[in-house]
Amino acid sequence: MTIKVGDKLPESKFRVMTAEGPQVKTTDDIFKGKKVALFAVPGAYTGTCHKMHMPSIFLNAYALKAKGVDTIAVVSVNDAFVMSAWKRDTDQRDEATFLADGNADFTKAIGMELDASGNGLGIRSKRYSMLVEDGTVKIFNLETNPGKVEVSGGDTLLSQL
Repeated sequence: MTIKVGDKLPESKFRVMTAEGPQVKTTDDIFKGKKVALFAVPGAYTGTCHKMHMPSIFLNAYALKAKGVDTIAVVSVNDAFVMSAWKRDTDQRDEATFLADGNADFTKAIGMELDASGNGLGIRSKRYSMLVEDGTVKIFNLETNPGKVEVSGGDTLLSQL
């Protein structure tokens, strides 16, 4: 199944780092009753993700929230420890929730897996952004080239609200 506008997100689990260590968060924990701007990246600290995609999110964070977004979330097929370090290094104002999809369960469930094994990266997520309201996809922006941020950045999603 490839996710599309109008679809409800499938039940899945993420790992989120807390003071007590990694904790499980379900799709309901993240999305139920909320308006969420979800940004997916192929890999934490990778060139395009770190230098282009993340800045586009945080430069627009205040404006996204002013437009009614309750939560900004970043998901990647990385473990909770890597996502925690990446949050520390990129999210200086604590504006986003970083979701670890270490086994790509969520990514596969929505049909967004990317086979990057040719580059030694294994299965990753395609680059996209979406607006999710109460678990239902309202806006979906899929990047055709994982090395670019042309339609999946924070500025594009903001312009669609």
